[in-house]
Amino acid sequence: MQYTLRSIPRGLDAALRRRAREEGKSLNDVAIEAIQRGIGTGVQPAHYRDLHDLAGTWVDDPEFDAAIVDQHRVDKNLWG
Repeated sequence: MQYTLRSIPRGLDAALRRRAREEGKSLNDVAIEAIQRGIGTGVQPAHYRDLHDLAGTWVDDPEFDAAIVDQHRVDKNLWG
């Protein structure tokens, strides 16, 4: 069976190409595996043992920082 996909988001394209390069697989094979994982067929679910996929992905967000300011305040009445 053959498909043609259009309007692939740049981030998705980059991620698929990076994974293909890292795993030494074709872009087609990696895309098929990703689709199968996404819909739960054919491929065993990934078992993550660490956070390497998240390392280095933090993006500063001033709105988030402002929203959590109160969580960093110590209530001296509670901790006297």
